[in-house]
Amino acid sequence: MKVLVAGSTGQLAQALAEAASAARIDLRAYGRPNLDLESRAGAEQIAALAPEVIINAAAYTAVDAAESEAARAFAVNRDGAAWLAGIAAARGIPFIHVSTDYVFDGAKSSAYVEHDATGPLGVYGRSKREGEQAVLHVCPHALIVRTAWVYSAYGSNFVKTMLRLAREREALRVVDDQTGNPTSAHDIAAALLAIARTMLSGTASDACGIFHLAARGETTWCGFARAIMRLADEAGHRSVPVVPITTAEYPTPARRPANSRLDCGKLQATFGIALPDWRESLPGVVRRLVADASGKATGAGS
Repeated sequence: MKVLVAGSTGQLAQALAEAASAARIDLRAYGRPNLDLESRAGAEQIAALAPEVIINAAAYTAVDAAESEAARAFAVNRDGAAWLAGIAAARGIPFIHVSTDYVFDGAKSSAYVEHDATGPLGVYGRSKREGEQAVLHVCPHALIVRTAWVYSAYGSNFVKTMLRLAREREALRVVDDQTGNPTSAHDIAAALLAIARTMLSGTASDACGIFHLAARGETTWCGFARAIMRLADEAGHRSVPVVPITTAEYPTPARRPANSRLDCGKLQATFGIALPDWRESLPGVVRRLVADASGKATGAGS
């Protein structure tokens, strides 16, 4: 299986490269300037590689900055995604596009299913929702996965931020009235490669459309932070108290959904895939980050 991943420096693209290497899958991850969704450059790279599957892990993900950079957000998340999907459609190969829980407004009292009405609260969510629509318009057999609260050993994410702030502050004030499914990019990567194999084999006739792909279990950002601090302490990293606050006490340019929980039953029924509970995946990532930070601090490996 020859896989092209759009994006190379983001946490999901790096997790995909790591998972593919372990599974001996031929995967090439291309980012700017070789493959740039914003300027829609890189068709030659794709033609030269001749992939069997394309996974779009590239996105404009700066949720707050998107409020003042709407044109860039839509250029990448809608127009660039549709351009890439069109290339896959023209080549007649499977296309997997990664979307987000932020397409919902968070008003529902239970977990969201794929056919629930969307209602993004900000520019980022709107650009991703319009990206879903644009992808399916040009590539009706595309598969879209919505995921949530992604963290990993790579890139910028909530776990890395909490560990960094714990070294700088005496306590962490974290929102406790937004609920979701913290999801490891490493788990997402393994699932996406399994989905790609199924799509390529043609064994699942309904392997297209929108699916939810998130970890089992739910918590608030505060609960997530407390779990990170507990694991950090066990790993020998500085740990500080986590103080719960409300969304109103932490104003941001972009509004976030109060409920980001995703029901992933459709994914399990179609592909037989269910991600682990977030509490099972988090310890390994925290230990890895703490070990990496310790190595850098002591100059290990230099």
